[in-house]
Amino acid sequence: MRRYLRVVVLCLACGFCSLLYAFSQLAVSLEEGASGVGGKPQAAAASWLGGDGRGAGRGVGSSGSAAHHGRSDRYGVKMQPIERVHLAVVACGERLEETVTMLKSALIFSIKPLQFHIFAEDQLHDSFKGILDSWSFLQTFNYSLYPITFPSENAAEWKKLFKPCASQRLFLPLILKEVDSLLYVDTDILFLRPVDDIWSLLKKFNSTQIAAMAPEHEEPRIGWYNRFARHPYYGKTGVNSGVMLMNMTRMRRKYFKNDMTTVRLRWGDILMPLLKKYKLNITWGDQDLLNIIFFHNPESLFVFPCQWNYRPDHCIYGSNCQEAEEEGIFILHGNRGVYHDDKQPAFRAIYEALRNCSFEDDNIHSLLKPLELELQKTVHTYCGKIYKIFIKQLTKSIQDRYDRPPKER
Repeated sequence: MRRYLRVVVLCLACGFCSLLYAFSQLAVSLEEGASGVGGKPQAAAASWLGGDGRGAGRGVGSSGSAAHHGRSDRYGVKMQPIERVHLAVVACGERLEETVTMLKSALIFSIKPLQFHIFAEDQLHDSFKGILDSWSFLQTFNYSLYPITFPSENAAEWKKLFKPCASQRLFLPLILKEVDSLLYVDTDILFLRPVDDIWSLLKKFNSTQIAAMAPEHEEPRIGWYNRFARHPYYGKTGVNSGVMLMNMTRMRRKYFKNDMTTVRLRWGDILMPLLKKYKLNITWGDQDLLNIIFFHNPESLFVFPCQWNYRPDHCIYGSNCQEAEEEGIFILHGNRGVYHDDKQPAFRAIYEALRNCSFEDDNIHSLLKPLELELQKTVHTYCGKIYKIFIKQLTKSIQDRYDRPPKER
């Protein structure tokens, strides 16, 4: 009797093991079917109010390998997700062409795959989709389109603050809740070296730093904040928010010191009280609010050199960005509308060269000589006299990215 009992127990054990094996194979099959090569990640939710995804466009152009967000293979080995660089921009009015040129400059030199977060007025969405979908052959980026959204109770006030839609950037940590870190740039930005390089500055943040920006001015004698501001501002000359690197997880968690209450406030709670207190004293809108915040919380800001946010102010009265003189311009910021008039032709020459450039390797490589000839025509201006700093880093970026054989890139 005891022998028969052992046989029954052994049979049950074998049957149970077979059943476990069958279930494990079924799970592997289902996982492979759900995560096949070429799958595309869904766009992030567009609405920070409800997270309902209203108005978000699905991304395009991701390669199969870039699309995976971490999974296990059939042997149980964890496959590491490929890191994406998250880049955000806000476009309203006549800023379509400028924004597209900025995105193109990012793609030309980027190494890691890019995730674009494009906040735009509804009438611009179809144009963005048409252009970005035509770039899908690059297989190096995804994009999401979002409507312009502000807190409903104060939407009109936020929208008319400074330029239309500009203050949208203040709400990015609250809208893109699932994004850990983000590089925000204005539409009039041009990347002259890989986006990866400024993204790597996130690793240089200390434990208290949540964001990075460049100074508004290098030379206090021509500074705006130190001469005219009627509100607190960061450091000696304030900071410029046209290029803003953010650890948004830290921004959402931090409680900020302020001059409105002894109680520290979180990002979502501090913005409207600041606007109410200073709206009659601020000139540059959301940038002024950021300066006020980091005046009271200086330990939270990482300041990067002027070559990462090079503007006409750095050369129209004489060169005052030493880092750019030594290493070249990394990111060009064409504020004051200089891409579209003749006041600073050196800036316009760079913009036109990248605007007209296609993504073919030969076309990118061949833009340097004609560009240098155009820049030589600008030496009658202060910026033109130092035109070599405009192409120093650009030349290196093109050589590093396009001179080597494809297998070595």
